[in-house]
Amino acid sequence: NGLIFGNGSNDILELTARTFLKVGDEVIFSQHAFAVYSLVTQAMGAIGVKVPAYNFSHDLSKMIDAITSKTKMIFIANPNNPTGTLIPKNELKAFLGKIPQHIIVVLDEAYDEYLDGDDKSVSFTWLNEFPNLIISRTFSKAYGLAGLRVGFGASNPEIIQFMNRVRQPFNVNNLAQDAAVAALLDDAFVTESKMLNNNGKKQLESAFQKLHLSFIPTFGNFISFKVDRASQVFEALLKAGIIVRPIANYEMPDYLRVSIGLKEENERFIQALETII
Repeated sequence: NGLIFGNGSNDILELTARTFLKVGDEVIFSQHAFAVYSLVTQAMGAIGVKVPAYNFSHDLSKMIDAITSKTKMIFIANPNNPTGTLIPKNELKAFLGKIPQHIIVVLDEAYDEYLDGDDKSVSFTWLNEFPNLIISRTFSKAYGLAGLRVGFGASNPEIIQFMNRVRQPFNVNNLAQDAAVAALLDDAFVTESKMLNNNGKKQLESAFQKLHLSFIPTFGNFISFKVDRASQVFEALLKAGIIVRPIANYEMPDYLRVSIGLKEENERFIQALETII
């Protein structure tokens, strides 16, 4: 009763907006937040309230200050995309405790599987304490099922019941469901995925340091790095057969985001970047 499944976590994010937002409602999210938050807000005729980031992360105190009588929803990504920053658990729980319970808080944890030790989320244990909390997860990242499109949301049964009234009846196909169940049983794959990601992260960070390029320390499976003429570097990498992500639309025009790959893939990117810059 406390779970809802979707065609990827994007489907869950859209469902929350379709279920709880109406024209004129206000929705709070961070300056460098995942673009889908703004898109689903606009689609419902609601008003996005973008809060300036602090060190590329959520400024939780300013997000609280942004709450008005029209606020209906708050989006938090942890780790954040595209910056890769992480809000410590104690700070996040304290933040939730300050949010009026009529405001829905959507906690997007798409990259949680890449976290280790004390960084790992314990948000599912908070659901009884915060009935206005919706947690969004995906099988597209560490589980490697991006092409099959399956994600889920967790919340209190009343919220899930409302969302199910809006959800399309056949939004997750049988193949995706079977693959998700198999993925949950394959701990070895997730462990290997995390190991490869951690090794690749160290490889790329070392390369950026040698190239004197600043980057944002990441808790995800990507790194955003700063480079002169970012748009031109993107085009040059593209011509070399390497696709990175320009993030000017996230108000980060001097940054590119690169996904962490296998050792040889990372090396190919590093060599191309060295040549270009």
